[in-house]
Amino acid sequence: MKSKSNPFLIIGYESKKYFCDRKKELELLHKNIQNRCNLTLISARRLGKSALIRRFFEDLEEENYTGIYVDIYSTNSLKDFTEELALAIFKRFPEKQSTGKRFMNFLKGFRPIFTYDSLNGQPEIHFDYVQPREYEHTLRSLLTFIDNQNISVVLAIDEFQQIADYPEQNVEALLRTIIQTLRNTQFVFSGSKKSMMLEMFNTANRPFFSSTQIMGLTEIPTNEYRAFIHEKFTENNRSITDEAVYFILSWTLSHTYYTQIICNSVFAEKEKNITMRNVKQACDEQLDMQHTTFMQYKSLLSPVQWKLLLAIAKEGLVTEPQAQHFLQKHKIGAASSAKKALEALIDKEMVCTVETADSVAFRVYNVFLMRWLERVW
Repeated sequence: MKSKSNPFLIIGYESKKYFCDRKKELELLHKNIQNRCNLTLISARRLGKSALIRRFFEDLEEENYTGIYVDIYSTNSLKDFTEELALAIFKRFPEKQSTGKRFMNFLKGFRPIFTYDSLNGQPEIHFDYVQPREYEHTLRSLLTFIDNQNISVVLAIDEFQQIADYPEQNVEALLRTIIQTLRNTQFVFSGSKKSMMLEMFNTANRPFFSSTQIMGLTEIPTNEYRAFIHEKFTENNRSITDEAVYFILSWTLSHTYYTQIICNSVFAEKEKNITMRNVKQACDEQLDMQHTTFMQYKSLLSPVQWKLLLAIAKEGLVTEPQAQHFLQKHKIGAASSAKKALEALIDKEMVCTVETADSVAFRVYNVFLMRWLERVW
Protein backbone atom coordinates (compact mmCIF):
# COMPACT_ATOMS: atom_id res chain seq x y z
CA MET A 1 0.00 0.00 0.00
CA LYS A 2 1.46 3.36 -1.05
CA SER A 3 1.55 6.41 1.21
CA LYS A 4 -0.73 9.31 0.33
CA SER A 5 1.60 11.91 1.80
CA ASN A 6 5.19 11.05 1.01
CA PRO A 7 7.40 13.72 2.65
CA PHE A 8 10.42 13.00 0.42
CA LEU A 9 9.70 15.18 -2.59
CA ILE A 10 11.38 14.40 -5.90
CA ILE A 11 9.85 17.07 -8.11
CA GLY A 12 9.16 20.71 -7.30
CA TYR A 13 8.94 22.54 -4.00
CA GLU A 14 6.00 22.66 -1.60
CA SER A 15 7.04 24.33 1.66
CA LYS A 16 9.80 24.61 4.24
CA LYS A 17 8.26 21.59 6.00
CA TYR A 18 9.76 19.32 3.34
CA PHE A 19 13.02 21.20 2.96
CA CYS A 20 16.25 19.99 4.59
CA ASP A 21 18.82 22.31 6.17
CA ARG A 22 20.69 24.85 3.94
CA LYS A 23 20.74 27.30 6.86
CA LYS A 24 24.14 28.74 5.93
CA GLU A 25 23.16 29.13 2.29
CA LEU A 26 19.88 30.84 3.23
CA GLU A 27 21.73 33.23 5.53
CA LEU A 28 24.14 34.11 2.74
CA LEU A 29 21.31 34.70 0.28
CA HIS A 30 19.56 36.97 2.79
CA LYS A 31 22.77 38.87 3.54
CA ASN A 32 23.44 39.62 -0.12
CA ILE A 33 19.90 40.66 -0.95
CA GLN A 34 19.61 42.87 2.13
CA ASN A 35 22.85 44.58 1.12
CA ARG A 36 21.74 44.96 -2.50
CA CYS A 37 24.27 42.53 -3.94
CA ASN A 38 23.34 40.33 -6.88
CA LEU A 39 24.35 36.71 -6.45
CA THR A 40 25.52 33.82 -8.61
CA LEU A 41 24.58 30.35 -7.37
CA ILE A 42 26.46 27.39 -8.86
CA SER A 43 25.84 23.72 -8.19
CA ALA A 44 25.74 20.34 -9.88
CA ARG A 45 22.40 19.51 -11.44
CA ARG A 46 19.73 18.08 -9.13
CA LEU A 47 21.58 19.10 -5.99
CA GLY A 48 18.69 21.32 -4.88
CA LYS A 49 19.52 24.84 -6.10
CA SER A 50 16.04 25.41 -7.55
CA ALA A 51 14.42 24.23 -4.30
CA LEU A 52 16.81 26.48 -2.34
CA ILE A 53 15.67 29.47 -4.38
CA ARG A 54 12.01 28.58 -3.78
CA ARG A 55 12.72 28.16 -0.08
CA PHE A 56 14.46 31.55 -0.05
CA PHE A 57 11.50 33.14 -1.80
CA GLU A 58 9.20 31.78 0.90
CA ASP A 59 11.15 33.81 3.47
CA LEU A 60 11.30 36.85 1.19
CA GLU A 61 7.52 37.02 1.00
CA GLU A 62 7.49 37.61 4.78
CA GLU A 63 9.98 40.46 4.33
CA ASN A 64 7.95 42.35 1.70
CA TYR A 65 10.06 41.20 -1.23
CA THR A 66 8.55 39.72 -4.36
CA GLY A 67 10.35 36.70 -5.80
CA ILE A 68 10.09 35.84 -9.49
CA TYR A 69 11.59 32.57 -10.72
CA VAL A 70 12.30 31.78 -14.37
CA ASP A 71 13.95 28.58 -15.58
CA ILE A 72 15.64 29.04 -18.97
CA TYR A 73 17.10 25.53 -19.30
CA SER A 74 14.88 24.77 -22.31
CA THR A 75 15.55 28.07 -24.08
CA ASN A 76 17.68 28.35 -27.20
CA SER A 77 17.43 32.00 -28.17
CA LEU A 78 16.64 35.53 -27.01
CA LYS A 79 13.09 34.91 -28.27
CA ASP A 80 12.68 31.93 -25.93
CA PHE A 81 14.22 33.84 -23.03
CA THR A 82 11.88 36.81 -23.48
CA GLU A 83 8.81 34.58 -23.65
CA GLU A 84 9.82 32.61 -20.54
CA LEU A 85 10.37 35.84 -18.62
CA ALA A 86 6.99 37.20 -19.68
CA LEU A 87 5.35 33.93 -18.61
CA ALA A 88 7.10 33.99 -15.21
CA ILE A 89 5.85 37.53 -14.54
CA PHE A 90 2.36 36.57 -15.74
CA LYS A 91 2.26 33.63 -13.30
CA ARG A 92 3.62 35.68 -10.41
CA PHE A 93 1.06 38.48 -10.79
CA PRO A 94 -2.42 37.01 -11.39
CA GLU A 95 -4.77 39.29 -13.30
CA LYS A 96 -7.02 39.65 -10.25
CA GLN A 97 -4.25 41.61 -8.50
CA SER A 98 -3.68 45.28 -9.29
CA THR A 99 -0.14 44.58 -10.52
CA GLY A 100 -1.46 41.72 -12.61
CA LYS A 101 -4.02 43.99 -14.26
CA ARG A 102 -1.32 46.55 -15.04
CA PHE A 103 0.89 43.82 -16.48
CA MET A 104 -1.86 42.49 -18.73
CA ASN A 105 -2.56 45.98 -20.06
CA PHE A 106 1.16 46.50 -20.54
CA LEU A 107 1.56 43.14 -22.29
CA LYS A 108 -1.20 43.85 -24.80
CA GLY A 109 1.02 46.46 -26.39
CA PHE A 110 3.39 43.70 -27.52
CA ARG A 111 0.74 41.63 -29.29
CA PRO A 112 1.18 38.45 -27.20
CA ILE A 113 -0.25 35.12 -28.32
CA PHE A 114 -1.61 33.09 -25.39
CA THR A 115 -1.81 29.30 -25.76
CA TYR A 116 -1.96 26.30 -23.44
CA ASP A 117 0.29 23.27 -23.48
CA SER A 118 -1.69 20.30 -24.76
CA LEU A 119 -0.04 17.90 -22.28
CA ASN A 120 -0.03 19.76 -18.97
CA GLY A 121 -2.50 22.57 -19.61
CA GLN A 122 0.01 25.23 -18.53
CA PRO A 123 -0.22 28.68 -20.18
CA GLU A 124 2.33 29.77 -22.77
CA ILE A 125 3.14 33.22 -24.15
CA HIS A 126 4.55 33.90 -27.61
CA PHE A 127 5.45 37.09 -29.43
CA ASP A 128 5.00 37.26 -33.20
CA TYR A 129 8.10 39.27 -34.05
CA VAL A 130 10.38 39.22 -37.06
CA GLN A 131 13.30 41.42 -36.04
CA PRO A 132 15.62 40.48 -33.13
CA ARG A 133 15.54 44.13 -31.99
CA GLU A 134 11.86 43.72 -31.20
CA TYR A 135 12.74 41.03 -28.64
CA GLU A 136 15.48 43.26 -27.21
CA HIS A 137 12.94 46.04 -26.78
CA THR A 138 10.40 43.67 -25.17
CA LEU A 139 13.01 42.26 -22.78
CA ARG A 140 14.04 45.73 -21.69
CA SER A 141 10.39 46.72 -21.25
CA LEU A 142 9.55 43.61 -19.18
CA LEU A 143 12.40 44.22 -16.74
CA THR A 144 11.63 47.93 -16.55
CA PHE A 145 7.96 47.16 -15.86
CA ILE A 146 8.64 45.02 -12.78
CA ASP A 147 11.23 47.54 -11.58
CA ASN A 148 8.64 50.35 -11.71
CA GLN A 149 5.98 48.68 -9.54
CA ASN A 150 7.10 50.21 -6.22
CA ILE A 151 7.98 46.78 -4.86
CA SER A 152 11.31 45.14 -4.06
CA VAL A 153 11.83 42.33 -6.55
CA VAL A 154 14.29 39.43 -6.56
CA LEU A 155 14.45 37.82 -10.00
CA ALA A 156 16.05 34.36 -10.08
CA ILE A 157 17.17 33.15 -13.50
CA ASP A 158 17.88 29.42 -13.32
CA GLU A 159 20.32 27.67 -15.70
CA PHE A 160 21.63 31.10 -16.64
CA GLN A 161 24.56 29.65 -18.61
CA GLN A 162 22.10 28.92 -21.44
CA ILE A 163 22.37 32.51 -22.70
CA ALA A 164 26.01 31.89 -23.67
CA ASP A 165 24.81 29.44 -26.36
CA TYR A 166 22.16 31.69 -27.90
CA PRO A 167 22.73 32.50 -31.60
CA GLU A 168 22.46 36.20 -30.73
CA GLN A 169 25.94 37.34 -29.76
CA ASN A 170 24.99 40.31 -27.59
CA VAL A 171 22.63 38.81 -24.98
CA GLU A 172 25.08 39.01 -22.07
CA ALA A 173 25.91 42.64 -22.84
CA LEU A 174 22.25 43.49 -23.39
CA LEU A 175 21.19 42.01 -20.06
CA ARG A 176 24.06 43.63 -18.17
CA THR A 177 23.19 47.03 -19.66
CA ILE A 178 19.52 46.70 -18.71
CA ILE A 179 20.28 45.45 -15.19
CA GLN A 180 22.50 48.46 -14.48
CA THR A 181 19.50 50.77 -14.98
CA LEU A 182 17.23 48.96 -12.48
CA ARG A 183 16.78 50.25 -8.95
CA ASN A 184 14.23 47.97 -7.28
CA THR A 185 15.21 44.63 -8.78
CA GLN A 186 17.99 42.30 -7.64
CA PHE A 187 19.13 39.11 -9.29
CA VAL A 188 20.09 35.55 -8.45
CA PHE A 189 21.79 33.88 -11.41
CA SER A 190 21.97 30.13 -10.93
CA GLY A 191 23.54 27.48 -13.11
CA SER A 192 24.67 23.87 -13.18
CA LYS A 193 27.58 24.12 -15.63
CA LYS A 194 30.31 25.34 -13.33
CA SER A 195 32.97 26.09 -15.93
CA MET A 196 30.59 28.14 -18.08
CA MET A 197 29.19 30.06 -15.12
CA LEU A 198 32.64 30.88 -13.75
CA GLU A 199 33.79 31.98 -17.18
CA MET A 200 30.81 34.30 -17.52
CA PHE A 201 31.29 35.94 -14.12
CA ASN A 202 35.06 35.73 -13.63
CA THR A 203 36.48 36.58 -17.07
CA ALA A 204 37.57 40.21 -17.37
CA ASN A 205 36.27 40.76 -20.89
CA ARG A 206 32.79 39.35 -20.24
CA PRO A 207 29.90 41.76 -19.42
CA PHE A 208 29.06 40.14 -16.05
CA PHE A 209 32.65 40.17 -14.78
CA SER A 210 32.77 40.82 -11.00
CA SER A 211 29.13 41.95 -10.98
CA THR A 212 27.90 39.45 -8.37
CA GLN A 213 28.88 37.49 -5.30
CA ILE A 214 29.53 33.86 -6.23
CA MET A 215 28.20 31.05 -4.05
CA GLY A 216 28.74 27.32 -4.55
CA LEU A 217 26.25 24.70 -3.42
CA THR A 218 27.51 21.37 -2.11
CA GLU A 219 25.89 18.30 -0.56
CA ILE A 220 23.84 18.66 2.61
CA PRO A 221 25.95 17.60 5.64
CA THR A 222 25.36 13.98 6.63
CA ASN A 223 24.23 14.74 10.19
CA GLU A 224 21.65 17.26 8.98
CA TYR A 225 20.27 14.94 6.32
CA ARG A 226 20.26 12.01 8.75
CA ALA A 227 18.19 14.00 11.26
CA PHE A 228 15.78 15.14 8.52
CA ILE A 229 15.17 11.57 7.31
CA HIS A 230 14.52 10.28 10.84
CA GLU A 231 12.24 13.24 11.53
CA LYS A 232 10.04 12.60 8.51
CA PHE A 233 9.59 8.93 9.36
CA THR A 234 8.86 9.73 13.01
CA GLU A 235 6.27 12.37 12.07
CA ASN A 236 4.40 9.67 10.22
CA ASN A 237 4.64 7.11 13.05
CA ARG A 238 7.26 5.15 11.16
CA SER A 239 10.89 4.32 11.87
CA ILE A 240 14.10 3.71 9.94
CA THR A 241 17.29 2.32 11.45
CA ASP A 242 20.45 4.40 11.70
CA GLU A 243 22.26 1.77 9.69
CA ALA A 244 19.75 2.13 6.86
CA VAL A 245 19.99 5.93 6.85
CA TYR A 246 23.79 5.90 6.76
CA PHE A 247 23.70 3.40 3.91
CA ILE A 248 21.34 5.63 1.90
CA LEU A 249 23.54 8.69 2.35
CA SER A 250 26.70 6.76 1.53
CA TRP A 251 25.21 5.02 -1.51
CA THR A 252 23.78 8.27 -2.93
CA LEU A 253 26.83 10.37 -1.92
CA SER A 254 24.31 12.57 -0.04
CA HIS A 255 23.31 14.02 -3.41
CA THR A 256 19.85 15.50 -2.86
CA TYR A 257 18.04 14.10 -5.89
CA TYR A 258 19.22 10.50 -5.49
CA THR A 259 18.79 10.56 -1.71
CA GLN A 260 15.21 11.80 -2.10
CA ILE A 261 14.41 9.09 -4.63
CA ILE A 262 15.60 6.26 -2.36
CA CYS A 263 13.89 7.76 0.70
CA ASN A 264 10.71 8.30 -1.29
CA SER A 265 10.79 4.69 -2.44
CA VAL A 266 11.31 3.11 0.99
CA PHE A 267 8.76 5.43 2.60
CA ALA A 268 6.19 4.44 -0.03
CA GLU A 269 6.23 0.83 1.13
CA LYS A 270 3.72 -0.36 3.75
CA GLU A 271 6.27 -1.55 6.30
CA LYS A 272 6.29 0.44 9.51
CA ASN A 273 9.93 -0.21 10.43
CA ILE A 274 12.46 0.30 7.64
CA THR A 275 15.71 -1.67 7.77
CA MET A 276 18.74 -2.27 5.55
CA ARG A 277 16.81 -4.95 3.68
CA ASN A 278 14.19 -2.44 2.54
CA VAL A 279 16.78 0.14 1.55
CA LYS A 280 18.94 -2.26 -0.46
CA GLN A 281 15.84 -3.55 -2.21
CA ALA A 282 14.88 0.03 -3.14
CA CYS A 283 18.39 0.69 -4.49
CA ASP A 284 18.29 -2.47 -6.61
CA GLU A 285 14.85 -1.56 -7.95
CA GLN A 286 16.10 1.86 -9.08
CA LEU A 287 19.04 0.33 -10.94
CA ASP A 288 16.80 -2.32 -12.50
CA MET A 289 14.40 0.34 -13.79
CA GLN A 290 17.21 2.23 -15.50
CA HIS A 291 19.05 -0.80 -16.86
CA THR A 292 17.76 -0.40 -20.43
CA THR A 293 18.62 3.31 -20.52
CA PHE A 294 22.10 2.80 -19.11
CA MET A 295 22.81 -0.07 -21.51
CA GLN A 296 22.27 2.32 -24.42
CA TYR A 297 25.11 4.54 -23.22
CA LYS A 298 27.66 1.89 -24.21
CA SER A 299 26.65 2.17 -27.88
CA LEU A 300 26.72 5.98 -27.73
CA LEU A 301 30.31 6.18 -26.46
CA SER A 302 33.59 5.28 -28.13
CA PRO A 303 35.44 2.26 -26.69
CA VAL A 304 37.94 4.51 -24.91
CA GLN A 305 35.18 6.73 -23.48
CA TRP A 306 33.32 3.68 -22.20
CA LYS A 307 36.44 2.17 -20.61
CA LEU A 308 37.26 5.47 -18.93
CA LEU A 309 33.70 5.93 -17.67
CA LEU A 310 33.70 2.40 -16.24
CA ALA A 311 37.10 2.93 -14.63
CA ILE A 312 36.02 6.17 -12.95
CA ALA A 313 32.85 4.46 -11.69
CA LYS A 314 34.84 1.62 -10.17
CA GLU A 315 37.34 3.96 -8.53
CA GLY A 316 34.68 6.37 -7.25
CA LEU A 317 36.97 9.41 -7.41
CA VAL A 318 39.93 9.74 -9.77
CA THR A 319 42.50 12.50 -9.30
CA GLU A 320 44.92 11.47 -12.05
CA PRO A 321 42.94 10.06 -14.98
CA GLN A 322 45.99 10.21 -17.28
CA ALA A 323 48.47 8.59 -14.88
CA GLN A 324 50.12 5.44 -16.23
CA HIS A 325 49.19 3.26 -13.26
CA PHE A 326 45.50 4.18 -13.71
CA LEU A 327 45.55 3.68 -17.49
CA GLN A 328 47.32 0.33 -17.23
CA LYS A 329 45.10 -0.93 -14.41
CA HIS A 330 41.96 -0.35 -16.47
CA LYS A 331 43.50 -1.05 -19.91
CA ILE A 332 42.44 2.33 -21.29
CA GLY A 333 45.36 3.02 -23.60
CA ALA A 334 47.44 6.10 -24.29
CA ALA A 335 47.25 9.20 -22.08
CA SER A 336 46.40 11.37 -25.09
CA SER A 337 43.38 9.18 -25.89
CA ALA A 338 42.30 9.26 -22.25
CA LYS A 339 42.53 13.06 -22.24
CA LYS A 340 40.24 13.37 -25.27
CA ALA A 341 37.85 10.79 -23.82
CA LEU A 342 37.67 12.64 -20.50
CA GLU A 343 36.91 15.93 -22.26
CA ALA A 344 34.12 14.22 -24.22
CA LEU A 345 32.62 12.66 -21.08
CA ILE A 346 32.64 16.00 -19.28
CA ASP A 347 31.04 17.69 -22.30
CA LYS A 348 28.33 15.00 -22.35
CA GLU A 349 27.83 15.57 -18.59
CA MET A 350 28.61 11.96 -17.83
CA VAL A 351 31.63 12.88 -15.71
CA CYS A 352 31.96 15.88 -13.40
CA THR A 353 34.72 17.47 -11.33
CA VAL A 354 34.76 17.35 -7.55
CA GLU A 355 36.94 19.67 -5.50
CA THR A 356 38.74 17.84 -2.71
CA ALA A 357 40.87 19.31 0.07
CA ASP A 358 44.03 19.49 -2.05
CA SER A 359 43.08 18.67 -5.63
CA VAL A 360 40.37 18.26 -8.22
CA ALA A 361 38.96 14.78 -8.80
CA PHE A 362 36.59 13.28 -11.36
CA ARG A 363 33.55 11.08 -10.78
CA VAL A 364 30.56 9.81 -12.73
CA TYR A 365 27.94 12.59 -12.75
CA ASN A 366 24.85 10.40 -12.41
CA VAL A 367 25.11 8.54 -9.10
CA PHE A 368 22.68 5.82 -10.22
CA LEU A 369 24.76 5.28 -13.37
CA MET A 370 27.88 4.96 -11.21
CA ARG A 371 26.24 2.36 -8.95
CA TRP A 372 24.88 0.49 -11.98
CA LEU A 373 28.33 0.33 -13.57
CA GLU A 374 29.74 -0.95 -10.30
CA ARG A 375 27.08 -3.66 -10.14
CA VAL A 376 26.87 -4.78 -13.77
CA TRP A 377 30.44 -4.45 -14.98
